[in-house]
Amino acid sequence: MRILHTSDWHLGRSFHREGLLGHQGAFVDHLLEVVAAERVDVVVVSGDVYDRALPHVDAVALADEAFARLAASRARVVVSSGNHDSARRLGFGSRLMDAAGVFVRTDASSVGTPVVLADEHGDVAFHAIPYLDPSALLEPWALGRRSHDTALTEAMRRVRADLDARPATTRSVVLAHAFVAGATPSESERDISVGGVSRVATSVFDGIDYTALGHLHGPHVLADGLRYSGSPLAYSFSEADQAKGSWLVELGASGLRSATWIDAPVPRRLARITGTLTDLLADPTLAVHEDAWVQAVLTDDRRPARAMEQLRRRFPHTLVLQFPTPAAQVGAPARPADGTSDHAIALDFVQHVRGSRATDAESALLREAIEACCHDPDQDVLVGAAAGPTPAPGGAG
Repeated sequence: MRILHTSDWHLGRSFHREGLLGHQGAFVDHLLEVVAAERVDVVVVSGDVYDRALPHVDAVALADEAFARLAASRARVVVSSGNHDSARRLGFGSRLMDAAGVFVRTDASSVGTPVVLADEHGDVAFHAIPYLDPSALLEPWALGRRSHDTALTEAMRRVRADLDARPATTRSVVLAHAFVAGATPSESERDISVGGVSRVATSVFDGIDYTALGHLHGPHVLADGLRYSGSPLAYSFSEADQAKGSWLVELGASGLRSATWIDAPVPRRLARITGTLTDLLADPTLAVHEDAWVQAVLTDDRRPARAMEQLRRRFPHTLVLQFPTPAAQVGAPARPADGTSDHAIALDFVQHVRGSRATDAESALLREAIEACCHDPDQDVLVGAAAGPTPAPGGAG
């Protein structure tokens, strides 16, 4: 049996306000091409189909298209929900989709009940474990301790109880959405810690032929049969050096036979560049980044004027501009003395952040902005009109 392991699609996500739906659609095209070219029997999606619990209608339409196309392909599909998904919304219509060969599992009550598929060697039990909230399961599952490790340990107890009741020849695949010890997170994953306890021991999944992990956005091999596929696209600059793709897993008669990495298309590379503005604009070796999404860190002693505008002339897809704080400026500016004007405070702040005084033109612009915010010429008139005429002394109030 040939299985394609993917996860963390995050349909509907943007990248520093750049829409990614078109790139995510291109990944779906790629997925269908791999299914056909590699004769994939089962596609597994280990959570975070959507980027938010209330996905945009365009993201829902893309998910609908992806599942419909996969249902019409040679492959069947097993999907579990992640911490970004709404389990109820993603799981809507799951009983109807089963008939089409798309098995969506989002309810904790389904844990321990597998999707059973077969090949020439017999049955393969796919246990799709949705993201488990330890707080929600603390009482229903009598966990005793509120942690992800405890929740998944109980889930795997139920999985093993099911497998123990099946013939010894039955092979096992588990889908789990969790932070498993030994892997390295990226900046773009949502923290799922509960009381500081988020990591799950690798031993929780011992004895399973293949565990398809989701949640972390970089690919990881924690053991031959314990892997993260990562996200199909980069969702933060911390992922600039990560490979993006999926695992093509082959099960033989006795379990895992092989796992081969399949690269996903890269719609636009990510680049992180550091230096003075003059150096970044002149360095010929940086020409390779001119079509990339760029995160630039400027090391100039003083912040250059219109730095983003100048960078985008050479690197038109610059998305993030950062300035490391000089050691002399670490900490908050001195507390202003009583009676210091708002304009003077603003000028002190500019000097503290930039390392140089505001120009005369900037000072005038700040004064104009402060006066526009702090003085409403209509306010007194409106207040007076609302209060009505002042009553004469001794008159009726």
